[in-house]
Amino acid sequence: MLISPAQLVDEPLQLDETLPAGAIDYTFDVRQIGPLRVKGQADLIVEHRGPREFVDDIRLRAHFEGEFEQLCARCLEPVRQKLAGDFDLIFRPEGIDAEAGEHAITEDETEIGYYEESGLLLEDAVREQVLLNLPGRALCRQDCQGLCPICGNNRNHSHCECSEKPQDPRWGALAGIAVGDKPSSH
Repeated sequence: MLISPAQLVDEPLQLDETLPAGAIDYTFDVRQIGPLRVKGQADLIVEHRGPREFVDDIRLRAHFEGEFEQLCARCLEPVRQKLAGDFDLIFRPEGIDAEAGEHAITEDETEIGYYEESGLLLEDAVREQVLLNLPGRALCRQDCQGLCPICGNNRNHSHCECSEKPQDPRWGALAGIAVGDKPSSH
């Protein structure tokens, strides 16, 4: 859903959207597995920067909730998670704050996003908020055994016969030397 400043001139835009699974591409290890409900409001905030300079900011306040799968950090099995969150964000037109060279930004400016000339895509804002609200690392269970580093077998389902300490091929040339042996002098 595209939200443009022109839509918000007369009154705020009420949002009550249900985004189906697959509508938003998150990351390789995160997948939406049901509808994602987004309810809130978009407002226009006209920022006065001078006698004749105005900037149309979009304020987006919303609540979202849905169900997701995130890959387990140890065994890569999907972990189901219900997720809900609220956000209150400000977006400015892209390039409006661009200045030549480097400059320091205030803490308030770190909370500002930017929208393209055509407007702000609700899906982009929601995607970012979902990713920020998911845990950085998911486990299918606390005692997850993970994958065998040698054969890739999921140790939660079956035990493999691989050596616990894989041999590093870079040390192969030293494999025949026993501890305590002295090199022979010629």
